[in-house]
Amino acid sequence: MPAPIAIVDVGSNTIKLLVAAPAPGTPGSIQTLSARTIDARISAGISRGNPVLSEDGITRGLDAITALLADAAPFAPASTVIVATSAVRDALNGRDFCARVQSATGHPMRILTGEEEANAIGRGLTCDPALRELHDFYVFDLGGGSLECLRFQKRRIQQAISLPLGCVRLTERFVADSAAPIHVAALQQVRAHVRDSLASSGFSFDLRAPAQAVFAGGSMTTVRAIFAANAGCPLFDAPARIDTSSIQTLLNRTAALPLPARHLEVPGLPPSRADVFPVALATIEAVADAGHLSAFHHTFHNLRYGIAAEAFG
Repeated sequence: MPAPIAIVDVGSNTIKLLVAAPAPGTPGSIQTLSARTIDARISAGISRGNPVLSEDGITRGLDAITALLADAAPFAPASTVIVATSAVRDALNGRDFCARVQSATGHPMRILTGEEEANAIGRGLTCDPALRELHDFYVFDLGGGSLECLRFQKRRIQQAISLPLGCVRLTERFVADSAAPIHVAALQQVRAHVRDSLASSGFSFDLRAPAQAVFAGGSMTTVRAIFAANAGCPLFDAPARIDTSSIQTLLNRTAALPLPARHLEVPGLPPSRADVFPVALATIEAVADAGHLSAFHHTFHNLRYGIAAEAFG
């Protein structure tokens, strides 16, 4: 087997590791040797006019990156790639954070542009064997800082954009107190802002209806984890197809609860994501409304897999 590589994805909400190698006998597929996610939330304050990564956020980020590199070390990766997305891209001190990562780990950290991030997500999902039969479809990936939107035709990317619509960013902007039940008016503001942003972005919802749509990212993974917990099965055994009507029901349930009760009364919802989860669901709903989409197919193959595919050539 070719030597593995390690990918560290420094996101706004979470920092993720993938140790991967080309899948033997299956051109274009990637074999997952190890994967781990750490909730670091480096993006607190990202909605400000002049966003800056806090010292606490930087420390959490450095600790998470160091821990993930230690997890990767036993696999003796031939190369290690660290990439950063929206929070670091937008922060005034993002370059300083990169320098501190390199000083602490010996590895440079590459800040992806929005277009690079969107295209890497698109390349990553083409490595998902469950999506091999899809040819014309949309892809969405919701993080803490941004929402990536892609349109595929004949399995080729026709359009890829990144919008500042992440769930941490929008929660800070529209929710006065994320520890309290979230008012319907705030969720309506989120939906309207997402729909308006999509409309003004130039993203084209022009595939023939009923269009297929894929959704990646931690928020949709959490939706699937909640449904898995309700069914009493492991995450990977839960259905990958998620109806938008189920998302609406879950939004109504979680938004009505104060923060301490959200993760206690909703199995599968981690405490680290409970404060931004209702806004994430409202954002997903708005995407579905804009594209007249009745369901999404969830995938784990997003940015990390795209960066790995680039590295393997």
